[in-house]
Amino acid sequence: HRLPYDRYRLQIIDSREECHMKKPMVHAALIAALLGASFVSTARAAPEKFVIDSAHTYPFFEINHLGWSTTRGLFRKVTGTATLDFAAKQGSAEIVIDAGSLDTADAKRDEHLRGEDFLDVAQYPSITFKSDKLSFKGDKLVKADGQLTLHGVTRPVTLTFAQFKCGEHPVYKKHYCGADATATLKRGDFGITAYSGAVGEEVKLLIQVEAAREAKSQ
Repeated sequence: HRLPYDRYRLQIIDSREECHMKKPMVHAALIAALLGASFVSTARAAPEKFVIDSAHTYPFFEINHLGWSTTRGLFRKVTGTATLDFAAKQGSAEIVIDAGSLDTADAKRDEHLRGEDFLDVAQYPSITFKSDKLSFKGDKLVKADGQLTLHGVTRPVTLTFAQFKCGEHPVYKKHYCGADATATLKRGDFGITAYSGAVGEEVKLLIQVEAAREAKSQ
């Protein structure tokens, strides 16, 4: 017959053995949880590529005319991509504008603006903006510092975003981002100096842009 002390001692031994058996299982569960969390974090942190929706992206411009009024126009053909890393709060963008797609609602004026006095689209058919410095405030894109190439001249330009929204597009059922951006530049900085005094020096850009997230390859 075992004494009460022996039974108590066996219970302690059994309890210790049970703890030793459980420890590897607990460690394995913790490792699995950490790996899973790491995988989720990595997936969320992956940069996302967006392709410009040309049907809903138009760079408008404004310039003073003779000190009397503001002449407005837009470019109708725009292509480009942007890469957004929401976790790292960074990204890049490259936009190409067809300079010949300029439209101010007056054919004669448009022809003049496309000519040598202004855009000279025969020699400089494209206007480009490239940025690898996007600034975020929370999940909102607020600024893009980049290089604008216009009329064959490249200068630093900053786009400021007044509105930025991402989510599922209600019509296309795809993940979209949209924004309104503005910038101001001096045309003389890009070698466009004709009609100084009659045509304003300062040009304001107002850009509406929408872009669809690129589908991931299987």
